[in-house]
Amino acid sequence: MAYIEEFLGKRVTIPEDRYYYPKQGLWAKPKDAAVIFGLTEPALVLADGINGIDWLATEGQTMHRGEAVVFAITGKIAYIDTPIGGAIYFNDVVKANPELIQDDPYENGWMFKITPRIPIEDALRSFIDYLGYIESLIGSERLKNPKGLKGGVSGICKAVYSDIREQKIENKG
Repeated sequence: MAYIEEFLGKRVTIPEDRYYYPKQGLWAKPKDAAVIFGLTEPALVLADGINGIDWLATEGQTMHRGEAVVFAITGKIAYIDTPIGGAIYFNDVVKANPELIQDDPYENGWMFKITPRIPIEDALRSFIDYLGYIESLIGSERLKNPKGLKGGVSGICKAVYSDIREQKIENKG
């Protein structure tokens, strides 16, 4: 298990036994003839948790790569697309208990699985390993605020907040 100690103020884990699809913040794990998918801890931190989910496809439906299959209510509204094509099956336990995605994202909090029409190795060819995923996070804007401070981290935000902090406020009342 790999860790990032300060990712927006939180410690996040990244299992070494999975594949990652950073565009959607998904992990993938082959199991039998299917690939199981869930949200990574860094994606959950960025989304500010999961408040609810709904399925946008029916059980057993054949999906094509890039089709929206999950509607997630987070700090915003998010649509999660299928990163591979094939027949889709959902984890109805997390639909009834979305907090499970947050509490146990890498085991019981998985959202859906797909039985691909092509060999699993070929279906996962565009995914990266855990080291590549960590590298993608380190190279992103997200780690420029490791403590999770509010107020932004861009140069402009820093200048504005520095100026505000240095201002003298007088109460003339």
